[in-house]
Order: sequence, then structure tokens, then C-alpha cells
Amino acid sequence: MNKRLKWLKNQLKALNLEGMIVSNPINIKYLTGLNAEGVLIIAPRETVFITDSRYIEDVNSKLTISDEIVAYDSKNLSKYDYEGFFMICENIGFEENYVTYANYLKYLQTYKVNLVETEGLIERQRFIKDEEEIECIKKACEITDKTFDYIIHNIKRGMTEKEVAFEIEKYMISLGADGVAFETIVAAGEHSSMPHAVPTDRKIKSGDVLLFDMGAKYKGYTSDLSRTVFVGENNFLEEEYNFVLEKQKFISKNFKDGVNIKQVLKQVEEAYVRKRV
Repeated sequence: MNKRLKWLKNQLKALNLEGMIVSNPINIKYLTGLNAEGVLIIAPRETVFITDSRYIEDVNSKLTISDEIVAYDSKNLSKYDYEGFFMICENIGFEENYVTYANYLKYLQTYKVNLVETEGLIERQRFIKDEEEIECIKKACEITDKTFDYIIHNIKRGMTEKEVAFEIEKYMISLGADGVAFETIVAAGEHSSMPHAVPTDRKIKSGDVLLFDMGAKYKGYTSDLSRTVFVGENNFLEEEYNFVLEKQKFISKNFKDGVNIKQVLKQVEEAYVRKRV
């Protein structure tokens, strides 16, 4: 049994829970490494992953004896099989922040147990990253940094926001990413005032402010990078940009233990006022 499943079983025991139904795919991947639709059943007798015919072959190819997880195709399970997973159990945990009310009612009917909230048990554990996870995050960041360096040296005037966004995704995948962490934002000119702009057919031209928000996904872990650059010269906006950058560096330098944050921000606000007068 892997260490994460062992940890979860110990936590459930401490909470006087006899098992758990895990349905959040991110939590399932965290606990098992499986990347397939389904439900993970942590039961007293065995740990079961219930999926369907689209995924069962791939799931079985990834599971090993040491995982101590049995995979089932849902079409081969009867109502009695579902009820049998938690036979003689009373209190079973579930993910109240993920499960819809409809699925909550379905679980009650299917498993015939009392469902107990687990208050983000798995999510809280995911905050603590092990060495393997940290390396995956570093790799996602590295891919994103290299992609940004590539794209700013290969953008051409006349390219559209959509074309640049496509180049970003393509280059990330070429560096080993699973894909993008979220929909890439490339916003030129008047679009750059919108933090969550959607790439359009708007062409990039001289004098534009160009906003990027991008990230890579690597083995389920992601990065996020936001940058603003200028296409050619834009003296007025570059001056504004440098002023904001200077104040951002000032705030970062002065955010320390024991510092009165309000006083730091007040200094920045006063600087803005002086600049506008």
C-alpha cells in the first residue's frame, strides 16, 4: 500500500470513520496516481477504484500488487456489490466540498451508509509537498520560464493574439509539459487592461502593451506566470509601468515579520498621490 493511502486510512481511523468515498479526481490522482474518471472506495476489507469501460484497461495496466487497489468496471457491479463494500459499516467519510447534493443522495441510496463530512482532510494534506511534488512544480516553472523567453524572441508584428497563444502551448508541450495549466492569456493593446482577456484575432502592432498570463502542467502540477512587455516604444506607458514596478519592489523588500503592513502601503499610496499632483 502506498504511503498516502496508508496515511488516509490512519486518519479515518482517528476520526472514527470506517471508510471513505473519494470522488474528486485531483484527490484520486494524489492518492493513487490514477488519471481516470471514477470513484475511489476506501473500505475496511479492500480499496476499490470503480471506473468504466473507457478507462478500465489503462487503470489495470498502471496498478501493481503493491498498490493493493482492485479496479472494477461499473457495468459489472450489481446493487448488492455496491452495498457490500461497506457491509456492517455505519459512518463513511465523503468530500462535502466537492460532491453535489444529487450525488450525495445517490451515495446514500447506493452504499446504504451514513455519510460524514471530512472537512477537507485530503486537501489539507496536499498543502504539504514531498520532494517528488516539489520537483514537478520546479519542472513546470522551468518549462514556463523557457517558453516565455522563447516567445518574446519569436513574436512578430502582425501575428494575432490567438496565434501567439497557440505558439505558447505548442512550445510548452515540446519541452515536456502535459499541456497548459489554464487557458493562456495573450492580450495586446486595448485588451491588455483586462486581466482575464481571451485571445482574439487582434493583430499585434508597434507601440502595443502585451500582457501574458501562462502556465505549464507537468505530471499534474502547474505553474503560473504573468508578464507585461512592450512592442517597440511606448514612452508614456513604459514610464507608468516602471513606476508601478519600482513600488512593487519596494513592497516586496519591506514585507517582513513584525512590519506594519498598513504603513508600507500608506507610503506607496502617498507616492501615487504625489505622482498624480
